Amino acid sequence: MLPTAKIGPYTLPNPLIVAPMAGVTDRPFRLLCRRMGAGLAVSEMVIADSKLWHTRKSRTRMNHQGEPEPRSVQIAGGDPDMLADAAKQNAEFGAQIIDINMGCPAKKVCNKAAGSALMKDEKLVQEILEAVVSAVDIPVTLKMRTGWDRDNRNAKTIAKMAEDAGIQALAVHGRTRADKYLGDAEYDTIAEVKASVGIPVFANGDITTPEKARHVLTYTGADGLLIGRGAQGRPWIFREIMHFLETGEHLAAPPLNEVEQILQEHLAELHSFYGEKMGVRIARKHVGWYLQTHDESKQFRSRFNGIEDPLEQKDSIAQYFARLRNGEVFAA
Repeated sequence: MLPTAKIGPYTLPNPLIVAPMAGVTDRPFRLLCRRMGAGLAVSEMVIADSKLWHTRKSRTRMNHQGEPEPRSVQIAGGDPDMLADAAKQNAEFGAQIIDINMGCPAKKVCNKAAGSALMKDEKLVQEILEAVVSAVDIPVTLKMRTGWDRDNRNAKTIAKMAEDAGIQALAVHGRTRADKYLGDAEYDTIAEVKASVGIPVFANGDITTPEKARHVLTYTGADGLLIGRGAQGRPWIFREIMHFLETGEHLAAPPLNEVEQILQEHLAELHSFYGEKMGVRIARKHVGWYLQTHDESKQFRSRFNGIEDPLEQKDSIAQYFARLRNGEVFAA
């Protein structure tokens, strides 16, 4: 039986959540993943310093027009008052869940005492949790890692602090900050966190197949899963996992025609959302992910990355899939 995933007053349609990923989980990608079966999609992180929100990047990150409820927005920073203010303002802008980032291992985030770097300072963690929870009347969640490094796995300690502070749910990535994204995620710490608190716990890290999803749910006892890199270029992974969890059987892989349609619609959304110039650039990385199992020589991607026109991008994709259907190997 599948766990029921709840965050505060919200019961999610299913226990699969799109993990927040900077530069990836923008509004077009969130909407696509929801359409493909995700129960919730968390926004890419918004920097807590509102003085920086005038940038185009921040404006697009805070655009949630047309998104289904509940809308979850992740905030990142290291100053309790600034994070509290960011939570309050994002709630006014339409966020229904605020997620605090203590999971990002990126240097540019950690060097500013934010993201997973915060886990090194438990007193500051407590101040942040209490400040953000008291600032808003909507659910606040926390995403973190297992600890600072393998000798300092303090996720269980911080989980208890979070529960006491009024955090409504936790997401735990099965790596330390020092691990970055290297090696394999471990799930023992996530299981320990789940056993130690009464609030929902979501497991994250290396969930790339339906079998792995079932294993992690069973092993950790988690209330749901956060899926990040496993959805890049494969937004249909959510429906595949749900089908497997519900039936024990594998859903057939999407046919080429459907993959092409999903990709073309994604391209159109990116072009529309960001404007032609930025949309063309951002589309390149997504196309690379979609085609990584087809274009193994990367010849097509190399050529595609030189295209500057949105219509030419779409035509190029159409020609590529026509060749695939004809059994041709792409040659630049």
